[in-house]
Amino acid sequence: MNEWHGNGPSRDQRGYGRGSDGAQPEGARAMPQVRRDAGPGYGRAEPPLPPGAGPRRGSVPPQQSQGYDDYNTGQVYGGGGPGGPQRGGYDTRPRPNWGRRIKWTVLTVVVVFAVASVATYFWADGKLRREVDLSKVIDRPEAGDGTNYLIVGSDSREGMTADDKKKLHTGSAEGKRTDSMMILHDGSNGPTLISLPRDSGVEIPSFVGSESGKKYPATGRRTKLNAAYAEDGAELLVRTVEYNTKLHIDHYVEIGFAGFANIVDAIGGVELDIPKAFKDKDSGSDFQAGKQTLNGSQALAFVRARHAFAQSDLARTKNQQKFLAALASQAASPGTLLNPFQLYPTLGAGLDTVIVDKDMGLWSLGNMFFAMKGVNSGEGTSMNMPMSGIRDGFVMWDTAKLHQLVQQLNNDEKVTVTDSN
Repeated sequence: MNEWHGNGPSRDQRGYGRGSDGAQPEGARAMPQVRRDAGPGYGRAEPPLPPGAGPRRGSVPPQQSQGYDDYNTGQVYGGGGPGGPQRGGYDTRPRPNWGRRIKWTVLTVVVVFAVASVATYFWADGKLRREVDLSKVIDRPEAGDGTNYLIVGSDSREGMTADDKKKLHTGSAEGKRTDSMMILHDGSNGPTLISLPRDSGVEIPSFVGSESGKKYPATGRRTKLNAAYAEDGAELLVRTVEYNTKLHIDHYVEIGFAGFANIVDAIGGVELDIPKAFKDKDSGSDFQAGKQTLNGSQALAFVRARHAFAQSDLARTKNQQKFLAALASQAASPGTLLNPFQLYPTLGAGLDTVIVDKDMGLWSLGNMFFAMKGVNSGEGTSMNMPMSGIRDGFVMWDTAKLHQLVQQLNNDEKVTVTDSN
């Protein structure tokens, strides 16, 4: 093959690259075509390759139309490469879809909240102490409309240290007795909370022993209501309440001294308006009048105080109703239910010490608290069991008013009976 610099015309002879020797201006000349399959340094024009022939070894690979072949279209060489602007200089990447992002964020939050709520429900439901078997209660009255809870505050010192007993002024008595008893009716006409004085004179009916399973016949024996609990526990107490009131009890809830104080502390105390200052050495009460937040030990002293009042136990039941309604109102508030730093300690403190019947679930317990909250908000009624007087140290119930009250509760009617004489 002939070499370019050997036989070909010189650059001056070709008339381009260094100007022309002629007098006339140089005209436009065609550039020699360099075949792309030529090797490095190959500068001579050659005829095109025959059809089907491949590129020579070491040739320059074919370029995309995006490259230098399009330079006279205004396209910047290499401008369409990754990360650079697209053809025409505009960024054609899709804009963020904020609507979709917000939708998925909200959906994720809802799913996480739902899973956490379900997990919390089953965790809390599993912690309930279902120790009372109402199937052992015999000869029960027919159930009416609505739901009736028997709420019992016991003087159990379970789990308390010597320092706890001293701090809470509970003493060191063995066993446990009822310190307060209430019936809460939850119905369509609002909740009704009825305190049962522990000195109420009642008849102990026939019953089946909770431990022995033996049936004990009725003897017509009359005693104070709290003695029924001391004699054979929660089952006999339910049997005695049902026999003397003719009101069916659907659920049983009991809490001891320590559990009560722990719940109050777990929710950060309970705000209460005390209308008149009082002091009771036996319970450790020493309160000034006005609004104040009671901690666990103060709350327990408040609901146990009775020697500071002329009406003694009757006045105490009113204070117990007032405090429990305020406690339920705060425990069932959004500030507690939606705040995990308050909800979980409150559930942990309460569920470990609350004793319920075997058929009671967390849902029923929650309904009870919301019904108590309704009493505090004015949607319901709170009262003592109507009484006719005190005889031989027994608080005697007004049988005519009791019959009317139970009829209204069974029919889920608005309660019009009062506890005044």
